[in-house]
Amino acid sequence: MPVQARERLLRTAEDLFYAEGVRAVGVERILSESGVGRASFYRHFPGKEDLVVAVLEGRDVRWRAWLAQRVAAHGGGPLAVFDALAERFSAADFRGCAFINTIVETADPDSAAHQVAAGHKAAVCEYVRGLLAADGVAEPDVLAGRFVLLMDGAIVTALRERTPDAAYRARDVAEALLAAAERVG
Repeated sequence: MPVQARERLLRTAEDLFYAEGVRAVGVERILSESGVGRASFYRHFPGKEDLVVAVLEGRDVRWRAWLAQRVAAHGGGPLAVFDALAERFSAADFRGCAFINTIVETADPDSAAHQVAAGHKAAVCEYVRGLLAADGVAEPDVLAGRFVLLMDGAIVTALRERTPDAAYRARDVAEALLAAAERVG
């Protein structure tokens, strides 16, 4: 039963944090909606930030696995990240990037939640770097940073515009950058 309570806390918190924001949702609300008691909460998490960190760590693993699967489904090349994002932007529950949202809400770079969110962004950049290297780009680190900048911009723009078109516009820019990139060999 303790695992079930922990999972209910994580699932409820993730849904609420993503829909309404980390700061907007208090522990009382999470307890109420999850049906988990206060004592059980504190057995699993010393405090709210620990819950936020656990939510982000789980979401990171799932989101990066989803991205890799969708990129592969779109041909596996570096531009496929934008096709995957367009799919996500079309989802009814799309509310931006949970990691960008957390970075904005927890602006203190020393906070554990901020560090986990920043770590996610670094891991995504490394993933994109790998796609670019596999595509033969001579300086994949530089281009990966630019791709992730475009990805993050597309995420925020899609949230503002409520359309997947931002992913396609970012893809067009990324395609031009990729065409201009020097190749290995």
